[in-house]
Amino acid sequence: MSLRELARVVQTSEVTVRRDVRALEAEGLLDRRHGGAVLPGGFTRESGFPQKSLSATAEKTAIADLAAGLVEEGEAIVVGAGTTTQELARRLARVPGLTVVTNSLLVAQALAHANRVEVVMTGGTLRGSNYALVGSGAEQSLQGLRVSRAFLSGSGLTAERGLSTSNMLSASVDRALVQAAAEVVVLADHSKLGADTMFQTVPTDVITRLVTDEPPAHDERAATELQALADQGVQITVAGGPPGQVPPGAVGRPGASADEDGKVRPQRREVPLPGQRRTRGGAGPGPTRLGPAGGLEPGSAPGPGGAMERTARMADLRRR
Repeated sequence: MSLRELARVVQTSEVTVRRDVRALEAEGLLDRRHGGAVLPGGFTRESGFPQKSLSATAEKTAIADLAAGLVEEGEAIVVGAGTTTQELARRLARVPGLTVVTNSLLVAQALAHANRVEVVMTGGTLRGSNYALVGSGAEQSLQGLRVSRAFLSGSGLTAERGLSTSNMLSASVDRALVQAAAEVVVLADHSKLGADTMFQTVPTDVITRLVTDEPPAHDERAATELQALADQGVQITVAGGPPGQVPPGAVGRPGASADEDGKVRPQRREVPLPGQRRTRGGAGPGPTRLGPAGGLEPGSAPGPGGAMERTARMADLRRR
């Protein structure tokens, strides 16, 4: 909609609408265009770093806390560009003997003063909108590299296309990062689930694990996409809730616990897999079936009752 039309609908001046649109964009609720605004999640436009850094901050913190728990002492990993991966890097500073390869200045900065972490940066051309190194220099510096895991973020994630981004150069470097890793871990908050952007970076069948946050109860798109990703063999790790004080009755619930001072300590919660896990190191667990308690357990592939099982799994995912 144009600013003029927005001003007419809400019965205020274009100056006021322009200020409100700028604030709404900072929260990730819409995208500004010349003379107007559109709904977010378009195929071509990418939000700048200031907008991304202000969007879903609590969710990114919870995701980073869980993802950091996947990294072991002495490991070698690659970490892509993004505000969520920046949060992860801040937590990796405490992992001794770690080697981090990255094309992100923000990730490198977060680890710059970590005495026990070695940071290796790619070459390339600086892309100012997200402080990342891109181009042929970045891709060539990754050739011949081999690490245990790649941690990546992006602009959108769907079961059909996998992880995607709005920029061609960023997508190309992310694909090179993936080629260097034995496993691929995607960090994406619920707002990115079901969003599809222009350039595919990681196909769904290459994603080993998704670390995300709890979708709101009304967000059917995110819940449906989570189930579809699980159906395709992606391991789902869900943060039980945002950091802060424990809500009444939260302790003892799946995905929430508290330490001595009453703060929430995010818990890793695995969503069971209904299919084969495709990792580059070999085959994972086999097909699964519904157990007597409504969860999934190892067994034979779904039979004629597959639709009922899927419904039960969906209900279980939402309940969790």
